[in-house]
Amino acid sequence: MSTAELERFSINQMTVKQLSMPELVDACVQSGVGNVGLWREPVQSYGLEATAKLVRDAGLTVTTLCRGGFFTAIDPRERAEALADNRRAIDEAATLGTDTLVLVSGGLPAGSKDLHGARERIADALAELGPYAERHGVRLAIEPLHPMYASDRCVVSTLAQALDLAERFPANQVGVTVDTYHIWWDDTAPAQIARAGAGGRIHTFQLADWTTPLPQGVLTGRGQIGDGSIDMRQWQRHVEAAGYTGAIEVELFNDGLWARDGREVLAETAARFVEHTL
Repeated sequence: MSTAELERFSINQMTVKQLSMPELVDACVQSGVGNVGLWREPVQSYGLEATAKLVRDAGLTVTTLCRGGFFTAIDPRERAEALADNRRAIDEAATLGTDTLVLVSGGLPAGSKDLHGARERIADALAELGPYAERHGVRLAIEPLHPMYASDRCVVSTLAQALDLAERFPANQVGVTVDTYHIWWDDTAPAQIARAGAGGRIHTFQLADWTTPLPQGVLTGRGQIGDGSIDMRQWQRHVEAAGYTGAIEVELFNDGLWARDGREVLAETAARFVEHTL
């Protein structure tokens, strides 16, 4: 694979979470991968400043930081803690040099059945965090998750719902994440991608395939691209027609991939990216 073929490819850290931070950076350099999406927990474990220096010295671009969000708590103390944690996430993103913090909005609080109320609390949080993020040069990217996660992880299930929230705020504060795994089933998604592009709100584009049967717990069911039901080129055409020209992250939660050698998984993922997007 040439450097040109991998120019837009970004490996999300979760895809190869078995690699330590130095191993991940070294594997990217050795494989000709210039972009990486990082996660807060391993960044904090290695050290924020140490991670920022490591990726900077290696010449890597941090395309996104995952994740902020979880805004739906009703208890005032829990809400205050969530806002404080998201301000820290924004600070971390700025230190790492990325302009995009991906948000997983949060599920229903225990005992609640009020989806509308939960989404309004997300809007309230964005109203507080958007200006803070803008001052730090960071954009908030709401990621709609497949409806199977609505109860416990994310009450924002479609791009339309994500945009209805994002459009209350300036595009340089709040936009969306377009992830094939979560939207491929939705016939309205192409029109919503166009809507997002027209407003300058596609802040990141992520790939993962849909394979069945889903594992118990479903969280680790994201398939290697090319192994499942999703036409990656079709979704790439949609986002590019909407004006998106940025990096394309591959973000996989997959126990089978995690059990393998991480460098091999990185090389395979880069090859699949070239095969299924170029």
